[in-house]
Amino acid sequence: MRLADYQSHLPGDLATLLKINISWQHYYPACSTSPWQLDGVVHALKEDGYSDLIPAHNGTVVVDPVEGALKNKHEAVEQKHGLESVFLDFPPAKWVDFKPKAKMIALDDIYPEGFQVPELFFGKNIIHLPTMKTHVFTTITGAMKNAFGGLLNRKRHWTHSVIHETLVDLLSIQKEIHPGIFAVTDGTFVGDGPGPRAMRWHVKNVILAGADQVAVDAVSAKMMGFDPMSIKFIRLAHEMGLGAGEMQDIEIVGEDISDIDWKMGGAENTFASKGQKLIYWGPLKPIDNLLLSSHIAQSYLVGSHLNHTT
Repeated sequence: MRLADYQSHLPGDLATLLKINISWQHYYPACSTSPWQLDGVVHALKEDGYSDLIPAHNGTVVVDPVEGALKNKHEAVEQKHGLESVFLDFPPAKWVDFKPKAKMIALDDIYPEGFQVPELFFGKNIIHLPTMKTHVFTTITGAMKNAFGGLLNRKRHWTHSVIHETLVDLLSIQKEIHPGIFAVTDGTFVGDGPGPRAMRWHVKNVILAGADQVAVDAVSAKMMGFDPMSIKFIRLAHEMGLGAGEMQDIEIVGEDISDIDWKMGGAENTFASKGQKLIYWGPLKPIDNLLLSSHIAQSYLVGSHLNHTT
């Protein structure tokens, strides 16, 4: 964090949100924010005088955030440091209408009636705490996708058909509501395969940190073996001037990664993701609105939930 000069990007007199990544309520290497990742970030912040720290959790349609915080040892770290966390899914967390100044390339179509974001987020720094892993819909997931669960409500699975554009919109929104944005990506374990849950994990023992969310994800992608600019959300964000996606534009300090290529795959699927892709991008696309609100889509969610919790 200090190598990346984080203090110049996060005003020290403001509260700082610690955005937890939760992909599974059970602990699994590379899946969700690790306890040592959260603990290390909190230690550094406290040593440098950041006193108002707020861990922020969210659930998903298949993950219980309270159970996840307990089983992934986030709660233990928070108690150790005397931090009071917030669960964005439940009161007293409040969601409020928000109209971005930036032009949205996807969200206005998904939410023609408008959308809401957590009231708590306005005027606060945010540090994203993702892990290095592959993802069935976005090839990799990291700093940019970590905003997905925190900034959109439970209708967010409707955005999967335009997930890359959605992540770019969310970065634009973050730049409007957060005075400072930073990411610390844990690569102690790295996930390969049909992530974010059904992965093979590998010990890599790296940590990435930076204020440029696009660059952090680009470096992560490069190390995993992908061309960052071939990943649509990275390329779009780079082209829109939201960050650096080209490796030659990114200053890397701490370790030489030029020869690192872990040769991870990005085209694997689970049974559920195969069905979802038929709806989002395949022959069922013309009736996606009908299917996403039907028992068919719900059956994939229920199946995923049962498969990963039993």
